[in-house]
Amino acid sequence: MKVKYTPAIFGLALAAVISGCAMEPEKPVEQAEPAPFVSDYPTRDRVEYVLNCVAQHGGLTYITQYACGCKIDKIAEKLNFAEYEAAKTFTYLTKGQSGDAASAMRDPAQSKDLRKRLKDAEQYAEKNCFVK
Repeated sequence: MKVKYTPAIFGLALAAVISGCAMEPEKPVEQAEPAPFVSDYPTRDRVEYVLNCVAQHGGLTYITQYACGCKIDKIAEKLNFAEYEAAKTFTYLTKGQSGDAASAMRDPAQSKDLRKRLKDAEQYAEKNCFVK
């Protein structure tokens, strides 16, 4: 015997499924823990910073490697990568220059602000990472 499915049967089945789904109690939304600090510094730039720092502090040892890695993490807490990169660029372009040659990079308010923030971030990092 062949069973014929009518639109009425499909309608009843669909209504049962929909009403069954609607009857389930809503689950409470779980509060997510705050996300841990994540910086936007590329790995290449972090490694470059650590290698330069290690070279400036007497060569590669566990202590210098750890302290210099800590330093870049602390700097990243204070400046995002775009600010850090701009501050570093302004600093490099004004180093060893005087007079009108350096004024284009030294005198703008953005340059002064970013170089000061980088200097403050580096002091904060040295204080917290025990770099000697």
